Amino acid sequence: MTESGSAGSAGSSGSSGSPSERIAAELRRRIAAGELAPGARVPSTRRITQEWGVAMATATKVLNRLREEGLVRAVPGVGTVVAGQARRPGAATPKRKPAPAAAVKAEAGARRGGGDGELGSERIVLAALRLADTEGLAALSMRRIATELDVPTMSLYRHVPGKDELLRLMTGVCFAEQPLPAPPPPGQWREGLEAVARLQWAIYRRHPWLASTMSFTRPVLVADAALHTERSLAVLAGLGLSGEEMAHAAVTLAAFACGLAVHFEREVQAEQDSGMSADEWMDGQHGGADHTELMSDAERFPMFESLHRGPEIDMSLNALFEFGLVRMLDGIGALVERRGGAEG
Repeated sequence: MTESGSAGSAGSSGSSGSPSERIAAELRRRIAAGELAPGARVPSTRRITQEWGVAMATATKVLNRLREEGLVRAVPGVGTVVAGQARRPGAATPKRKPAPAAAVKAEAGARRGGGDGELGSERIVLAALRLADTEGLAALSMRRIATELDVPTMSLYRHVPGKDELLRLMTGVCFAEQPLPAPPPPGQWREGLEAVARLQWAIYRRHPWLASTMSFTRPVLVADAALHTERSLAVLAGLGLSGEEMAHAAVTLAAFACGLAVHFEREVQAEQDSGMSADEWMDGQHGGADHTELMSDAERFPMFESLHRGPEIDMSLNALFEFGLVRMLDGIGALVERRGGAEG
């Protein structure tokens, strides 16, 4: 069914126009009435096609329209949810999750007094964080930050030499806002490494752009990030590993979390572009020629075909992180055992 097809119960909103316009009007009504509260999941593209009897393209257009109006936003691993504060159609769109409340509050305090004389690196960094968290790293530029702060672009360079230094300062804030937990008791190396990896995963999820800026061959010198490596090395000390093995274990585990977390940013962008979550996109591939070739050709792809006939497999980023984290820790544990260290 195309955009011109019937829109089922969409007509109940009393709105005229195309099916996508009528469905969007009904969802706006539900949001305004509180039937869909801030943070609540809105109907997915698949649910819209089922409830209103429209094509997937029409359902995608509905969510894109609401996203452009700032009424909904994409949340990685969750789907499309009602934004925290409704906006009028045509208003600026917050495309990513908002910056932490503490950062916004701090920036508001930094603004008091106004004027270039009150600028300072802290105010610049907080504005940059808010921009990257809401619109992604591609939107970040010194010119855009200056526009947000209503100051001349060149005035920023008196406080922050350039974008590289800005990213370093932003990284420091991201790691500092979620401190490490207390060290584990002696010998509990596994618990210690797991706590560090989970904290890093949480930081990357909170700031989806961050993982793509990290490097393990040319690391940025940020004290609060270095504390993570320091903690990992500390919990591995005294287990019989060489200094090189300890360093490799700590950095490899961090690289695993970071490498997988890169997909947070990509998934947010993909969901914004398509109007579909990863699950919805995958559902849309079912029945297509490529899907049929991979999943139904037992001669060429026997393993794909076998898995397709079995129970559904969770391929979410969280599921991959959980599986990989356990396997990584198991591998480090095997090395510790071979070196004769105490097993945690």
